[in-house]
Amino acid sequence: MAAQKILIIVTNVREYEKAGMRTGLWLGELTHFYDYAEEHGFELDIASPAGGYVPIDPESLAHDVLGELGTDRRYRDRDFMDLLKDTKKASDVKAEDYDAIYFTGGHGVMFDFRDQALAGLTARFHDSGRIVSAVCHGPAGLLEVTLENGDPLLKGKNVTGFSWPEEEAAQRADVVPFSLQDELKSRGGNYTVADQPFDPYVVTDGRLITGQNPASARAVAEAVVAAVKNR
Repeated sequence: MAAQKILIIVTNVREYEKAGMRTGLWLGELTHFYDYAEEHGFELDIASPAGGYVPIDPESLAHDVLGELGTDRRYRDRDFMDLLKDTKKASDVKAEDYDAIYFTGGHGVMFDFRDQALAGLTARFHDSGRIVSAVCHGPAGLLEVTLENGDPLLKGKNVTGFSWPEEEAAQRADVVPFSLQDELKSRGGNYTVADQPFDPYVVTDGRLITGQNPASARAVAEAVVAAVKNR
């Protein structure tokens, strides 16, 4: 039996448009998910909207809220980090080769995940009965997805993602291009959050699985692995 496979989507964007601060992939949102899925026998490929190099948000190294889950180990692992040197281009990937798609976060995704090719790929995942998942800012990749029946993917779906209070606490409210919380709601999503900002929180609605913040990445992995195995 062939191994089950997950496609992971990461950003190519390294800086904000309105400020000189660096951004990129929030590394723990990749490693916490990757480690759990790999431990449970999954193969994983990494792709990005443009393909090629993936920058790391420097703050994700200094403020990893789940550091005990091995982000530092992965950061020191040459073979693992080399996976981010030349990623697949998302538009070159076929949904049929995978069981699930997972959108990582980091503020960079707010600038390149609202991509039509990426939206089309995601629609094919969902329309063909596969799992669609995202964490933190990663649900930005769901905003432009229109399904085969003409409905937005998010219409009537229970969903979560990085909240505006968390954005303000992270001191990024003045440099992000939009409020993810508001945009998820505007697409018809039934948006909910944890009782306290930055607490782990995951919402599952059928084949759509979303997590609120960096602390939720491993829990999203747990939900995705269980969903794929129960398909």
